[in-house]
Amino acid sequence: MITRRTFAASVVASLLATPSLATTRLPREFRPTEVDVNPELPAGQIHVIKEKYHLFWTLGDGRAKRYGVALGAEGRNYTGVLTIRRKAEWPSWIPTQNMVDLEPELYGDYRGTGLPGGHPRNPLGSRALYLYDGGVDTYYRIHGTPEPETIGRSFSSGCVRLTNEHVAELYEMVPVGTQVFIF
Repeated sequence: MITRRTFAASVVASLLATPSLATTRLPREFRPTEVDVNPELPAGQIHVIKEKYHLFWTLGDGRAKRYGVALGAEGRNYTGVLTIRRKAEWPSWIPTQNMVDLEPELYGDYRGTGLPGGHPRNPLGSRALYLYDGGVDTYYRIHGTPEPETIGRSFSSGCVRLTNEHVAELYEMVPVGTQVFIF
């Protein structure tokens, strides 16, 4: 017997598998494309260039897949080298205490309870890559967004956000243990 949850999950999965309107509405500079990069960069790294709103997944031989991203508001972004230690599909979300403290009108109602994975207002979207500094969770993520119109902008509490379609693609390529350079 098909449950409502199974049906809803299959609808969402089919939507992710088809070309999205979000991709076609993105400015060309933020659509995924393969580009030339420094040939000394090894395959299998992520580089986020904050001032350009781009994430690069290095392919080796001087090539990378480039994605447009959204970032946190000024002063809410990480700079440095982190490691992906965990991955999740349709992750649940609970705001950090810092998010609640800075914007209680936006996040206060979700304190302690958050939102389940797949909820249309869950800010983590369809996939999340959890970034650690050594063995410590930074609470900084690379994740999807239910608001693709924010790609190319700085406006939230932090994190690197891609469209749900693009983060699902990246998620499949990126293994746990990947280094992430954010500058």
